[in-house]
Amino acid sequence: MKPTRIRVKSAARTYTVICGRGILRRAAECLRDAGHFSSVYVLSSPKVWKAIGPKMKPFLRQGKAAIGPGVAGARHAEPVLFDDAERNKSLRTMETVARALVRAGADRRSLLLAVGGGVVGDVAGFVAASFLRGVALVHVPTTIVAQVDSSIGGKTGVNLPEGKNLVGAFYPPVAVLTDPEALATLPEREYRGGLAEVIKHAVIADAKLFAWLEEHFDRVLQRDAKALNSLIPRNVAIKARVVSRDERESGLREILNFGHTFAHALESLTRYRRYQHGEAVAWGMMAAALLGHEAGITPASDVERIVALVRRMGPLPAWPRVAPAQLIEAMCTDKKTRGGKLRFVLTPRVGKAATYDDIEEQLVKRVLRHGPKICANC
Repeated sequence: MKPTRIRVKSAARTYTVICGRGILRRAAECLRDAGHFSSVYVLSSPKVWKAIGPKMKPFLRQGKAAIGPGVAGARHAEPVLFDDAERNKSLRTMETVARALVRAGADRRSLLLAVGGGVVGDVAGFVAASFLRGVALVHVPTTIVAQVDSSIGGKTGVNLPEGKNLVGAFYPPVAVLTDPEALATLPEREYRGGLAEVIKHAVIADAKLFAWLEEHFDRVLQRDAKALNSLIPRNVAIKARVVSRDERESGLREILNFGHTFAHALESLTRYRRYQHGEAVAWGMMAAALLGHEAGITPASDVERIVALVRRMGPLPAWPRVAPAQLIEAMCTDKKTRGGKLRFVLTPRVGKAATYDDIEEQLVKRVLRHGPKICANC
């Protein structure tokens, strides 16, 4: 099947997301026009590379990178592997990776291949943006979250103890290779959790996609090939459309953070150990839907649809036993906060979203106090 090519515009460059089954085995062909590079370095995690590395052997055959005629003989070093747990998305990990590249002899004409999920992509992207003041990057996303969301748009970064993604850069790749076959080895919990980002795109930008998910979600949960072949490019197109219009998150792009103000606080307060990112986003979207209703923005019928679809993802780790005031304090470190004032992405109806900065704190506290019980019993 011919791969789908979706263009993404950025100030630095326009790049292509190439979606299709089996494209990792045809990476050389897909990246023929990516550029001329002296060397190629894979950045990944041990578990991901064990599963995905064999699929890329034709691309990295006999220790040579087969990207295109200009770099057919480019030097290929051993993969730089690091633990991709969210708690390791840190400045320390970034330094470790950068020092490994120095020891391996990387230079300004090197190409980094980020093979993995969101953590690998964020760390590798920030390394690429910073190492020698910028080297070329190709994303090879291997999770649902990375394929439909984090690999697109150029946002890179790491966490601080004070909050999530507080240090980073906007740094677009030269290309993204998205192969649904890579999802076959994804653990069930990680796969289901990642579907939160798929639901999020439908809530904020595509009512027809939301209805499609309501009808076909069981097929998606079963990793039906035909369903994923349609679903992934459709989600990529939504993300590409938004970030092409607002690369630096100065306005429209903020809608992509639906549910994330709550989610980032949940992750931070549990020290990135209780939730996978998608699971925190799932809780965050339900909380955002309830907050929208409390604020008179989201109709009750849409809240019911959002919560019902999220719950079909499967069991979620429990809401933490923390006071609403603690969660609100954690939310105040969110990047959307302005002058200490919380701002939330809410939905006036399925298929549309906007940022609101006039939500009363008492409404937020009410949702934090009662919302988890309501959603857990749905």
